[in-house]
Amino acid sequence: MGLKIALLQIDITFGSPTENYRHVEKLFTNLNQVDTVVLPELWTTGYDLTRLDEIADENGKDSFAFISNLAKKYNVNIVAGSVAKKLPDSNVTNTLFIVNRNGELVKEYSKAHLFRLMDEEKHLVEGHENGLFELEEHFSAGVICYDIRFPEWIRTHMLENTKILYVVAEWPKPRIDHWRALLISRAIENQCFVVACNRVGSDPNNEFGGHSIIVGPWGEIICEADNEETILYGEIDIDQVEKVRKTIPIFSDRRPDIYKL
Repeated sequence: MGLKIALLQIDITFGSPTENYRHVEKLFTNLNQVDTVVLPELWTTGYDLTRLDEIADENGKDSFAFISNLAKKYNVNIVAGSVAKKLPDSNVTNTLFIVNRNGELVKEYSKAHLFRLMDEEKHLVEGHENGLFELEEHFSAGVICYDIRFPEWIRTHMLENTKILYVVAEWPKPRIDHWRALLISRAIENQCFVVACNRVGSDPNNEFGGHSIIVGPWGEIICEADNEETILYGEIDIDQVEKVRKTIPIFSDRRPDIYKL
């Protein structure tokens, strides 16, 4: 039996957590039966970075409580996009929560690579921990948007027998071809499933490209959205990863003794 996944490719109301909570809650009422739901990056605030002092979530507690309740109510795991999490020292991270069907926190990961083209480094602090976790007994990892441009970071996660890479993003429309190419490449070179949720719509400074996608370990497209708001459904067979890795054993054929990073 495969793992059934729903990606919520949504528009995000700029700087309005209350409105975004309401929108996501409504979408959950219309979900088909799935195992895991994935949200995009910064889905509570969008890129309203200059107002994070006002709208960032103190220690992420409101966002986590909201997601935890949805997970329990609908009996689903949630790869809960990311939120602006205000730390006790008033710094803010771009943080992804992973919540299981019981509403329990499985993992939180803060974006390691801040995107200067959208001024992230001026308003956010980078994370320092990996995104590894186990969900439904599957070894998985979660990263955020710009992280996928760093193959060494993705490979660091894949060396732990990771089989699913979840990517949450607000990827701009002008570079949507990069989004697709990078995700397919990460799937092929790591022989894993890539489950990637992007947003749509626009804010005062950017237009976002959608094209949420699930890619298989051969690089095949399992499902892909366009650039409109939608719920994208896909199903993956985790056993396929081992079959591909046995066919072309890239992990055992690696030569880390000659690699220089």
